[in-house]
Amino acid sequence: MRLSYDLILEQSQKLIMTPELRQAIELLQFNSLELKEYITNELEENPMLEPAGTNEEFENLDKYKDDNDIDWKEYLEKYDDISYRPQVDKNIKEYNYESFVSHGPTLREHLISQLNLTSLESKEHKIGENIIYNIDENGYLKSSLEEIASFMKSDIEEVRKLLDIIQTFEPIGVGARDLKECLLIQLRDIKDVHPCAAIIIKDYLEDIGYNRIQKISKELNLELIEVQEVCDYIKTLEPKPGRTFRGEGGDARYITPDAEIKLVDGEFIVIINDSTGPKLNINNYYKELMKSGGDKDTIDFLNEKFNSAMWVIRSIEQRKSTIRKVIESILKFQMDFFIEGEKSLKSLTLKDVAEDVEMHESTISRATNGKYVQTPRGLFELKYFFSSGILSEDGDMSSTSIKVTLKEIIDNENNKKPYSDQKISELLKEQGINISRRTVAKYRDELNIPSSSMRRRY
Repeated sequence: MRLSYDLILEQSQKLIMTPELRQAIELLQFNSLELKEYITNELEENPMLEPAGTNEEFENLDKYKDDNDIDWKEYLEKYDDISYRPQVDKNIKEYNYESFVSHGPTLREHLISQLNLTSLESKEHKIGENIIYNIDENGYLKSSLEEIASFMKSDIEEVRKLLDIIQTFEPIGVGARDLKECLLIQLRDIKDVHPCAAIIIKDYLEDIGYNRIQKISKELNLELIEVQEVCDYIKTLEPKPGRTFRGEGGDARYITPDAEIKLVDGEFIVIINDSTGPKLNINNYYKELMKSGGDKDTIDFLNEKFNSAMWVIRSIEQRKSTIRKVIESILKFQMDFFIEGEKSLKSLTLKDVAEDVEMHESTISRATNGKYVQTPRGLFELKYFFSSGILSEDGDMSSTSIKVTLKEIIDNENNKKPYSDQKISELLKEQGINISRRTVAKYRDELNIPSSSMRRRY
């Protein structure tokens, strides 16, 4: 057998992931915050790119001057006339901008400010500060008194004395070492509280959670209704006194929707939010410099940056176009939801939308992941509209609409005889929704609804 080397020409089609294609896929997957960060970095690194609208120039300001000169002296004299008071429309809601607080104090800052107003010696103040620094965001003391005393080289009784002082601070319940102590601190300052409330918190807190009212009633020799009223009152106390304050991590961040669905003249339209992906232009100065010629290294550099800038602009526009198509497809499939509400949400898969817009499922997944849309019914993540479902008498029903129906049944039940999961399953079957008892229990847990024994009232 003879071996030899030959040159053979052969044509074949292959899908190659070019850097530009990778960039387009990456941009599509970005959420609004990641896209803004990416664009900011590109603007810093690429001189050919600039935000749209920055190259507008006003060289001749005379043409913007109003032809009719205003007599400002006469205008101000009329304005200062105290006899003139314009009518105020009381139907217009006025906003007090002082109520929009840009920075709220953290729990630690709030407690330190109260400690500074307390008459203490220098050493006691330092111990108090150390205790406060060991209180977490929920208001609980996470270090033991022994550890604090050892660190501060102080007596444990002195640390306990300072902790008692801090436990009188606002919010009530702060500085507790566990849930029982937190609730008991709150009871301490409440008048006309039931005499057995503290005993129930100390000895029967777990039974309250599992609604074992009969057990508490029998052991304390109290009426069922009386025990239930005490337990209802205990449930109104704050289990996490520190959660009303801003966390140490920073201020709250708000979601900026990538698109908006508006109802205009009885028709739903999709509007892409330009703020999530601002328009970019090619810088005119560098573009003219590239055309004029000159140093070869400079021209090569500008050509490279120009091609990179064009790909960024095209990728951003492609991203907007893809998101628009996906949202329009979702709108078409879920039209009943936008008209009637959650109960009319249908089952929908990525494959359904992919076939509708003639794209791959992975592209639809990237286009919906981390993207939000503002609708007349609220702000939703695009993933919300995709859910599995079952075939009912009225057609495909999504798990979300089934959960809404399940919650309505539980809301309308007799709380003295709440429905079991089996009974709820039977009631759903009467409405044409055929799901098992196990599925009912699963949906109920996802809705954070307790079991029938815990929902029972006396």
